[in-house]
Amino acid sequence: MLEKTGTTAFANGQMLAARDGGVGLITFNQPEKRNAMSMEMWLGLGEILTAFEADDTIGVVVMSGAGDKAFVSGADISQFAKHRNSADTQKEYDRITGIGREKFHNFSKPIIAKIRGFCMGGGLAIAMSTDIRIATPDSQFGIPAARLSIAYAPDSVRKLIDLVGPAHARMILYTARRIDGHEAERIGLINQCVAVEDLDSTVMGIAHAIAENAPLSVRASKLTIGEMLKDESKRDMAAIKAIGETCFNSADFKEGRTAFMEKRRPVFTGR
Repeated sequence: MLEKTGTTAFANGQMLAARDGGVGLITFNQPEKRNAMSMEMWLGLGEILTAFEADDTIGVVVMSGAGDKAFVSGADISQFAKHRNSADTQKEYDRITGIGREKFHNFSKPIIAKIRGFCMGGGLAIAMSTDIRIATPDSQFGIPAARLSIAYAPDSVRKLIDLVGPAHARMILYTARRIDGHEAERIGLINQCVAVEDLDSTVMGIAHAIAENAPLSVRASKLTIGEMLKDESKRDMAAIKAIGETCFNSADFKEGRTAFMEKRRPVFTGR
């Protein structure tokens, strides 16, 4: 269980969890390595997301990197020699990290990436898997796979194409060049590029706006967007229909109508 106040450490302190009202806060906390993602951090991320998923008072999650140098600079390359030195060890690495990845990719609540500094390789894959990305002009985005003789994961390539289109995806992958926050916003890699001094207020303003909305409606939107991005033959239309019916049959739907008629702010419970 997470503490109601303060910060809870996971993965030997490399992952931190906290909250601000209805907003869950996750910090990648390995600043000495520019928050490079270790196997342990993936396991810790899974544990945090499991706790946030079960907490009905958390409506949205914000992810950020410790310090001002990086969101996540990529995978922890210092672990490659031991854990990713062959196809067999790579399979074991994928199995272990897959526990956290599965929790991340199946998380039903919106996730916002608050990005400052390096957001590279595997770190960019994490950011692209969030729902909203806000960054600063001095942020650096890139995929250095071509300089490491690594094949970037197909799911991450698909997400890149979904965001920026095939032309920009080819440029990013083939050249392995870095782009800044302004360029990332221009090509659609991030939602918004804001001044450093405005980053916290912008992100938390969006987060609290989401947290104040009807949780079932927000969850329905996330599920529907995710399904509609799939090939038509793979879409779970039954799940979309079911969550739509849940929304219309909910107490929150009645509360939303009543609050509108009474010209007051609705108070949603997620039921």
